[in-house]
Amino acid sequence: GRQLATAVIMFHETLAKKAGLTAAESRCLGILFQREALTAGELARATGLTTGAITGIVDRLQKDGWLRREANPADRRSVLIRALPNRRREAVLAPGYARLREAMAALMAEFSPDELLVIERYLDGAVATLQRLTEELR
Repeated sequence: GRQLATAVIMFHETLAKKAGLTAAESRCLGILFQREALTAGELARATGLTTGAITGIVDRLQKDGWLRREANPADRRSVLIRALPNRRREAVLAPGYARLREAMAALMAEFSPDELLVIERYLDGAVATLQRLTEELR
């Protein structure tokens, strides 16, 4: 498990660096692209970072054209943070993630459907366990 976690982190950090992003910035963008728009507090909870760290990350990413702040129609005291396409940097990220998808698909092709079901059950359980333990640590 430790080797897998390290390999995943190293891949994402290396790809982020090639795009001129920190690992934390890349993680924030990934979450924003998945969820469309979040408040700073929601983004902090989703990433495990402090709201102060999120403010600095959002400032940098907005300056570089990765995201924008917009009025929150549900709460006029807060703003929503929304990811924006960034063609220059996506030219670096998209091929890297495409290669990862292709390589993982090739790896999965080596397993039978029954084996994949067992692997999926294990990974789902591992993710749920990690999420639960993370919440307990908070």
